[in-house]
Amino acid sequence: MCGFVGFIDKNNIETKKIALENMMNRIIHRGPDSAGTYVDEKAALGFRRLSIIDLEHGSQPIYNENKDLVIVFNGEIYNFQEIKEDLVSKGHTFLTHTDTEVIIHGFEEYGKDIVTKLRGMFAFVIWNTKTNVMFGARDMFGIKPFYYSNTEDAFLFGSEIKSFIEHPCFHKEMNKSALKPYLTFQYSALNETFFKGVYKLEPGHCFTYANGKMEIETYHSFQFHREEKSFASYVEEIEKVMRDSVKYHKISDVKVGSFLSGGVDSSYITECLRPDQTFSVGFENKGFSEVGYAEELSEILGIKNVNKTIQPDEFFDEMENIQYYSDEPHANLSAVPLYFLSRLAKEHVTVVLSGEGADELFGGYDSYALSDMEKKYRKLPKGLRHALGNFATHLPKFRGRDFMERNGLNVEDWYIGQAHIFDEKDAVKVLTPNYQKAPSLHEITKPYFDKVKDADELTKKQYLDLHLWQPNDILLKADKMTMAHSLELRVPFLDKKVMELASKIPSEYKLQNGLTKYVLRESAYKVLPEEWAKRPKKGFPVPFSKWILEEKYYKRVKDVFTMDFVSEFFDKERINKLLDDHYHQKTNNGRKVYTIYTFLLWYKVYFIDENKSSLALS
Repeated sequence: MCGFVGFIDKNNIETKKIALENMMNRIIHRGPDSAGTYVDEKAALGFRRLSIIDLEHGSQPIYNENKDLVIVFNGEIYNFQEIKEDLVSKGHTFLTHTDTEVIIHGFEEYGKDIVTKLRGMFAFVIWNTKTNVMFGARDMFGIKPFYYSNTEDAFLFGSEIKSFIEHPCFHKEMNKSALKPYLTFQYSALNETFFKGVYKLEPGHCFTYANGKMEIETYHSFQFHREEKSFASYVEEIEKVMRDSVKYHKISDVKVGSFLSGGVDSSYITECLRPDQTFSVGFENKGFSEVGYAEELSEILGIKNVNKTIQPDEFFDEMENIQYYSDEPHANLSAVPLYFLSRLAKEHVTVVLSGEGADELFGGYDSYALSDMEKKYRKLPKGLRHALGNFATHLPKFRGRDFMERNGLNVEDWYIGQAHIFDEKDAVKVLTPNYQKAPSLHEITKPYFDKVKDADELTKKQYLDLHLWQPNDILLKADKMTMAHSLELRVPFLDKKVMELASKIPSEYKLQNGLTKYVLRESAYKVLPEEWAKRPKKGFPVPFSKWILEEKYYKRVKDVFTMDFVSEFFDKERINKLLDDHYHQKTNNGRKVYTIYTFLLWYKVYFIDENKSSLALS
């Protein structure tokens, strides 16, 4: 929908206005349709708008009746009409038809409890011009981003970190503790970002800022409460809640389409939505495209499919732009095709629906299920398996070590989510001493596992992924890659009502008969051909590992790996050996190479090229 920036500092109003304008220009891609500002002696709020609802009157900032409260808001509130009816009955008057105005009147009426009433995706701040107190919040899933930095000189906040660079009080410095975990997780896994002193407001959290102090509190926690019902009844309830969610998510005054792959998630959303157009991308390499499936389903449903084949030159040419828009280094390969998919969709629509969230809610990842071999192995005495698993952790990497750990140790001792690129020991080996100190994987995951100690293994995995993988990887790339092209993405699976239902479904309904998301697939099977409802998860495969076997693309990565600044972070000999061993097909290091490559490109963009540009301007 948009993006916002803002700050509280001691600068004069004119200095504030200049800084605010520069910060807003940094995120113009999030909202090219219009801009709005509020500035007083203490605070400044800026807004960039992508017009979706109430095209004529929806500009921000928006005020309450007596203008002592002012709000900037990013997102969509799907139940705003119901909340508005209650507020009108209590005497509130409205000047627009926007969800934004409902939030600010809701804050007047309900206080901070307004966040518990909202059904949608959101990040916002409300500034009280009389008391100089600010309130802000982020949605329960973390669909919309919220960053902040609080120092003695200024309190900065906004939708994207890059805007902070334009504030005169912001000192750009890399957070040395972020790199080591990133090499394992493939994304920024700490609450403090790669920019030192810049933090993410966590999903399901709100804050109050007053007198230089920021108080953060949790307003929502995920709870899994198994409810015994028949499998058939859950199949029926899923269809009902998904159709209801899509009905809310398609509310718009502009054209709406959907992303479509060959999997059940986006196919189910598309069937519920029945848009005029679906959008798909793929690659020429065999096994790296689901465009054919998307075209076929679109034809069955009577929908036009618009698609594109991404060429390797395009991929590499856009890599620096993708890291720029990501704000932090991001090594999920699927972010790149999503970037191209968003560009394609924006040529036709302004809003798209997608299938993110189904895997976390309904148990869709392959790592959630046990293979036949694992089931047999787990029939061994638990004590024996634990001893073997513990022994394996102290050995060098070998084929079968992960198997022994997964099936011998407690899930808390080995599971970190859907990506595991470098082992911690291997990460230390490639890093220089200044970057080897960081929170361990166990220190990062333990606070979440501690909250579900008595849950079954699947629920523990889901809970961790809902807090780490989903907001920091899946939803981050979804927001950043779509907004890079001024496209709003909506995710109907990540809906309050859908989550309420999913949290009750027994784990054995989610994993059954060798299929993940089994109960969801059975619901989809009622409205989709079996081939789409039952097809195994493929993800968004990218042939990077194959491309860098070619000299042309190997050299593009090599050129980056041999740059002078690389030795600040990495043992250059070791990382170049990883690349060379892959190129000569001694071992498949593609994911490790890509994770290092994306970090180096990110650093080049934000700390090498941008610093040169600043010096040139000065």
